[in-house]
Amino acid sequence: MKTQRALIVGMGIGGLATALRLHDIGWETVLVERAAERRAPGYFIALFGTGRAAAERLGVLDAIGNRLDDDARNYDIDRSGRRRPGMGHADLPGAPRLVLRGDVESALFDAVSPWAEIRYATTPVRIDEHADGVLVTLRTTTPVGPADVSERFDLVVGADGLRSTVRSLHFGPPEDFLLPFRHMIGATILQRPVTGFRASDGFVLAEPGRSAWVFAFADHQPGVLFNYRTTDEQAEFGRPPVESIRRAFGPEPLGPVLEDLVHQFGAAGDALFDAAYQVRMPSWHTGRVVLLGDAAWSLTLYSGMGASSALAGADLLGTTLQRNPGNPVRALREWEQKLRPFIGAVQTTAHRDLVMFVPQTRRDRTARTVTLNLLRNPVVKRVMKGVISRQFREKSMDVAGV
Repeated sequence: MKTQRALIVGMGIGGLATALRLHDIGWETVLVERAAERRAPGYFIALFGTGRAAAERLGVLDAIGNRLDDDARNYDIDRSGRRRPGMGHADLPGAPRLVLRGDVESALFDAVSPWAEIRYATTPVRIDEHADGVLVTLRTTTPVGPADVSERFDLVVGADGLRSTVRSLHFGPPEDFLLPFRHMIGATILQRPVTGFRASDGFVLAEPGRSAWVFAFADHQPGVLFNYRTTDEQAEFGRPPVESIRRAFGPEPLGPVLEDLVHQFGAAGDALFDAAYQVRMPSWHTGRVVLLGDAAWSLTLYSGMGASSALAGADLLGTTLQRNPGNPVRALREWEQKLRPFIGAVQTTAHRDLVMFVPQTRRDRTARTVTLNLLRNPVVKRVMKGVISRQFREKSMDVAGV
């Protein structure tokens, strides 16, 4: 049987994991990335049991590591900086790893780069699917202008994020599939700890419709995540991100902690500012073209499962292709049938978990305060962890396991 050839669009976690898994089963892969070079390390992610199981099978779990700080203290604070004990990642069921996006991408890149064909500044501009293959026109930006080339592949994998080019070219316009959450997010790594806090201190400032989270890492500067509700995303994008965040937390004075966080966000060289969307599609694949990760299902940051689901989706894709040699059409059908119930469940819980990140009402904020107060009691804490464990069960499913 001839060697099968796959085009993978996007060099994030999903794309790199797919290249690694397909290489393991004997496929030839071509990775293309719109950017001219590898991305910066990026913001923080939690790697739950689903992702850990897939990363271990892919052989990269040890290289990913774990930045959870054993010395971390976590607080719930108000604008004045007054603090009370809070919850951190170590308190969550399933012992999620706290890492940077770049930790996962670097581990995968190091495993892939010795043998992979990688083309930067390259994106598909046309996809023509046929019964026996896919003809793709790829455009590469060069110093003298764009250069187009058409190549045939046995499979095309769109792992190119929320605003996927593969999805737009082959499945339809973004508005057909994007479900807005009506919330904005801003994230970056701080240049230094917030004044009055240690580098190993994490904290949450949560108010109705808005919140600021600081995550502490071992041997690394903390990260900040702003969240706020909006009724006009275009207006938020129409201003500098730091100005939109400042307005969202006004008109009240920010106070010393928020002022410090907003200032550092504005001064950051690499920061994320975006609207939260899920992707809802009736199918993630056609005969030989498939979407994976945020391009297909975008669970949102509020699910905490973006990286884990991308790893699991890539791992499972390799398994179903291996089970169906020479028949990618049947493999993709089997892949989606197994993965879709899991993704659907996590998408549903993302709406529930949004309230944990951003209390929507004063009642939500009060419930959060009461819960944190109860958790100071060791007996209540054990009971509450049992309740939370049931809610977090899907985050530890080894959906890609055979």
